[in-house]
Amino acid sequence: MTVHFDLAGVRYDLADLERPCYVVQIDGRTGTTTERPGPGVRVVAVAAPVSARHLGSPAFLDRHRLRFPYMAGSMAAGISSVDLVVAMARAGCLASFGAAGLPAPQVEDAVRRLGRRLPGLPWACNLIHSPAEPAAERRCVDLYLRHRVPCVEASAFLRPTLDLVRYRAAGLRQGPDGTVRATHRVIAKVSQAATAAFFLRPAPEELVTELVRDGRLTADQAELARRAPLADDITVEADSAGHTDRRPLVTQLPLLLALRDQEIRENGPGAGVAIGAAGGIGTPRAAFAAFSLGADYFVTGSVNQSCVEAGTSARAKELLAAADVADCAMAPSADMFEMGVDVQVLRRGTLFAGRASWLYRLYRTHDTLDDLSPRDRLRLEEQVLGRPVAEAWAEVAEYLSRRRPSQAERAAREPKERMALLFRWYLGLSSRWAVEGEPSRAGDYQIWCGPAMGAFNAWTHGTSWQDPRNRRVAEVARALLDGAAYHARLAQLRYAGVRLPTWCTACPPPDVAAYAGDAHAGTPHPQERISPVLPHPSSPEGSVHG
Repeated sequence: MTVHFDLAGVRYDLADLERPCYVVQIDGRTGTTTERPGPGVRVVAVAAPVSARHLGSPAFLDRHRLRFPYMAGSMAAGISSVDLVVAMARAGCLASFGAAGLPAPQVEDAVRRLGRRLPGLPWACNLIHSPAEPAAERRCVDLYLRHRVPCVEASAFLRPTLDLVRYRAAGLRQGPDGTVRATHRVIAKVSQAATAAFFLRPAPEELVTELVRDGRLTADQAELARRAPLADDITVEADSAGHTDRRPLVTQLPLLLALRDQEIRENGPGAGVAIGAAGGIGTPRAAFAAFSLGADYFVTGSVNQSCVEAGTSARAKELLAAADVADCAMAPSADMFEMGVDVQVLRRGTLFAGRASWLYRLYRTHDTLDDLSPRDRLRLEEQVLGRPVAEAWAEVAEYLSRRRPSQAERAAREPKERMALLFRWYLGLSSRWAVEGEPSRAGDYQIWCGPAMGAFNAWTHGTSWQDPRNRRVAEVARALLDGAAYHARLAQLRYAGVRLPTWCTACPPPDVAAYAGDAHAGTPHPQERISPVLPHPSSPEGSVHG
């Protein structure tokens, strides 16, 4: 039996997650071994083997045919790209294509490509609620139904809509055992328990009735819709990039778990809904914390945006890779500007947050662009719009006349509306400039970012992942899963009374060379276990205390 007392040896035993880890005492010294202790060896504690896939919900894995309880959430404007979704699917994880903000032909092209490249593998597309443009939501659902998109990540829904219900109900079937089966999966992304309650229940009766009356659902589909929850899974989105309430995960997740548990106690339709965690998850500790709170799966966003496969510019990725935890700010959103709704963006390296907030202050304190002081107008034209107001408005008006003629007519009558639309033009373009890497507007990049990005950068500092050109989304997923499993093992020992020295309580930064290629190596047996890649023991002495 080999017992390790040195730093590298102990960490190697702890990280061998496929085997049990014994903490033993021999001659007054405390060490570790992965071999069954023999006579005369005092066993202080034992940690069972740990599998990353077992940290989450088996039902979630089975429902989506996944190897791991991990999802890469959608990032608008195609930032969560086709390549990103494909890489995650081939690694046994789920990812959602960022369809929000893209024209329909581009979304359709992406859906076609995903269908061709991922036959039989899991993937999803984003479906964002569009209160200002309901026709866009309807067209998106039409497209998803036409191309048989297997799963949607529904975001920004404060309540069910006709088209969300239509997508869900059109994929319901009755199984041989009489249960309702869904071929159109829905993963709802919410930040409040009140919103989650809608998704734990069947679709509202008035919406189902209207869809049947209009011939968009059959009577059989309507009957099944009355028996099934609106969503299969609900992701609790805490302090995250983009639209966020910045609520702590430790308060929000238990609230939703309690709602789901009530469904279980009452044998309600939402009893089988999985609850996932998102927001602030950029390190192994954070991933393990989500599972410890009871999450069935966890979702990442910001960290994926800095990876090679993300559909954004190299300059945006460089800025993200340099971010610290505090390098985020809230700024007015383009889609809900007049309502004062904010999004969380990167502050470091861009002036967008300050300029966008200044625009909102102008909107709140003035009724028309003509009321602006000469100084404010000059700043608006030179620093923000980059052109005269009249020239910028002509471009906005031309777009509206083609896409939203009723809104164009209202803007012609109402100066306040005209001001809002002009400012929204800047807010909308700023995210496109970041995605495209427009060099002339580098100071105006709107890059959605949450604190998880800074935490990930701190964890990987000094490794090859410090350079975003080396970050690949499937390898990042693998490292976070490995690390979460590693921390699960440490927790077993802590709960058994073992005092662990600080040098073994942090999951080591990833050995990227060891991960490379492995994350893309086909689909192994579903019961596989994974473990962090560590060097073989050969380091100075240390000790573990019982």
